[in-house]
Amino acid sequence: LLAFAKISKMAFCVASKMGRGSVQLCRRYETVESGIWDDGIRFLTSHHRLQRRAYAFFSSNGPGKPRISKFAHFTYSTFSSSSPPSGFLKWYLSMLETRPFITKSISSSLIFAVADVTSQIITLAPSDAYDMVRTLRVGVYGLLIMGPSQHLWFNFLSKIFPKKDLLSTFKKITMGQTIYGPVVNSLFFSYNAALRGETIEEIVARLKRDLLPTLKNGLMYWPLCDFLTFKFIPVHLQPLANSTFAYLWTIYLAYVASLKKVGEE
Repeated sequence: LLAFAKISKMAFCVASKMGRGSVQLCRRYETVESGIWDDGIRFLTSHHRLQRRAYAFFSSNGPGKPRISKFAHFTYSTFSSSSPPSGFLKWYLSMLETRPFITKSISSSLIFAVADVTSQIITLAPSDAYDMVRTLRVGVYGLLIMGPSQHLWFNFLSKIFPKKDLLSTFKKITMGQTIYGPVVNSLFFSYNAALRGETIEEIVARLKRDLLPTLKNGLMYWPLCDFLTFKFIPVHLQPLANSTFAYLWTIYLAYVASLKKVGEE
C-alpha cells in the first residue's frame, strides 16, 4: 500500500506539470496518500499485535507445543496405541522376548489342554466320566511338539518370505497347508494313538482313515486364519495367534483322535 501510494503520487505530480491545476491535484492526492498511509500503519500495528499474541500463546505451552485441553490429553493417553502395556501383558511380552521358546511352548500347552477339556464337555455323554489322562496327553503334545514346532516354523517362514505383501502371504499359506499342517496333524494322531497303546499297524490304519478327512476340513478353516496371522501379526506373536486359532481346531482334533481304532467301530 505504501509503495503504491508513493509511485502514484510521483506519477500524478509528473502528469500535473503538463497542465493546469497541478498544485491542486498534488495537494488532493497528498490527502488521499495520508489516509492510505494511516490505514497501512494501523494494519501493520494490528498484525504485529496478532503475532505477539500468537507467540505468547505458544510460549506458554513450551516451544512448538500448542495448548492441549484436558479432554484431549485424557483421550490421547487413554486410547493411544503407543501407550506401553502393563500388568500381565507386559510380563508376557517381556517373556516372549527373553525366553521365546519356552514361553511359546507353555502357551501352546495351556491352549491345547483347555481345548481338550472343551472337547470333552461337548462330546461326552452324561454317563461318561471326564478323562484327565487324555487332557494331559494333549497338553504335553502342545508343550513338547506343537509349541516348539510353531516357534521354528514361523521363524523359518519369516526368513524365506520376509515381506507381508499378498504374494508372500499366499506362499506362506500354501506351505502351511501342504507341509506344516499334514506333518503336525499326523504327529498328533500318531502321538495320541501310541500313548493309548496302539501298534504301528493300528496307527497307520488310523492315519489312513482320519488324516485325509481332517486335512480337507482344515482347508475350510486354516487358510483364513493363516492369512490373518501372516498378514497382520508380528512374527514373534504369530505362534501365539496360531495357537489361539488352534483352540477351536483342537476341539475337533481331540475328538477325532479319541475315536476308536480301526476295526472297533
